[in-house]
Amino acid sequence: MHRLFVRFVPGLFLLAPAAVIAQGSGHWVGTWAASPLGAAVNSGQPSPANTTYRNVVRISAGGSTVRVELTNEFGSHPLTVGAAHIAVSAGGGGIVAGSDHALTFNGQASVTIPAGAPMFSDPIPLQVAGLASLVVSVYLPEQTISETTCHADARSTTWITVGDTTGAEDVAGNGTAARTISSWCFVKAIDVSTSDANAAAIVCLGDSITDGAHSTPNANRRWPDVLAGRLAANAKTAHLSVLNEGIGGNRLLNDVAGANALARFDRDVVAQSGVKWVILLEGINDIGRTIQPREPADVITVPEMILAYTQMVTRAHAHGLKIYAATLTPYAGAHYYGPKGEEMRAAVNAWIRTSGIFDGVIDFDKAVGDPANPAAFAAAYDSGDHLHPGDAGYEKMGEAVDLRLFQ
Repeated sequence: MHRLFVRFVPGLFLLAPAAVIAQGSGHWVGTWAASPLGAAVNSGQPSPANTTYRNVVRISAGGSTVRVELTNEFGSHPLTVGAAHIAVSAGGGGIVAGSDHALTFNGQASVTIPAGAPMFSDPIPLQVAGLASLVVSVYLPEQTISETTCHADARSTTWITVGDTTGAEDVAGNGTAARTISSWCFVKAIDVSTSDANAAAIVCLGDSITDGAHSTPNANRRWPDVLAGRLAANAKTAHLSVLNEGIGGNRLLNDVAGANALARFDRDVVAQSGVKWVILLEGINDIGRTIQPREPADVITVPEMILAYTQMVTRAHAHGLKIYAATLTPYAGAHYYGPKGEEMRAAVNAWIRTSGIFDGVIDFDKAVGDPANPAAFAAAYDSGDHLHPGDAGYEKMGEAVDLRLFQ
């Protein structure tokens, strides 16, 4: 006979019998995700080995059971994870007392992830509320690690300590000598199990404007965060989650910061648990590099961009997904702005608005543009670099998404 122990804490968790853990309580839906990138471990920098990475993330939708997806997708060697834990964040490098759960992999605390692969944990009985902040701590024992797999610009503090501190209640003090970075490392997704048959995920695929560049760190002010908050507050959409798959510097057709959008579409969109919708905001970096090319492949045309958009529509529809296009935001005054580039942006936006191939259009350009100078951001929404919104601009973009698109 199984015993059931229940204890409630802020953020809430629930222990359940092993049989329930194995089954979960419904279907899996992604509640948080980030696109990974690879980076070489250079001599002179601290080794990732014999360290714990404590990643703090804010999920979107809640659920009764969770699983965590770790990643070694950019590693050239197998990656051994000595231990990994999930807990409710208490802020900073701390966790809520009693909320810590060790992750297992086929019942084992340690796992070796092959080079180029991700790895899901076993289901963990953790009742989490929507918009809760969670902590995923990953310990890497001594080994050869030539590359890290991280999401570069997390706009969130990750705490790194020597040794295995995965279960520590606080790594910001207590003699742990933690250092910090602003990247999420070796973790790429959290899924929740839910009994709500209508629960589903919205993937936001984009570049730094989706990634939240220039938004306030540790404040969750990106436009997908704003959208997630609006969905959670609306009874008709509270069962939906938002997955931010933005990468700063990313492009439609050529690699520069991560794989191009066409190349990563299957990994970052199709493979997400429970995905039903895609919001696509990509192309401004393609235009900028066309005006300031560094190599011949940087020079592309509007028809080539349209081909890329069309391909993503075809691939989304092939997998039963609806795809909404967002118009490209203004960038007059940005470092790679030029009249020719503005002509391209206007042509792309006109095509997005009128082509009819998308399942819907979200007009971010209109939402944050200056009515007196449509090539530029309205001053209130500009971060100051004339390319990225500030917090107010991201809020305006998140508010510009019609929630009826997801009903």
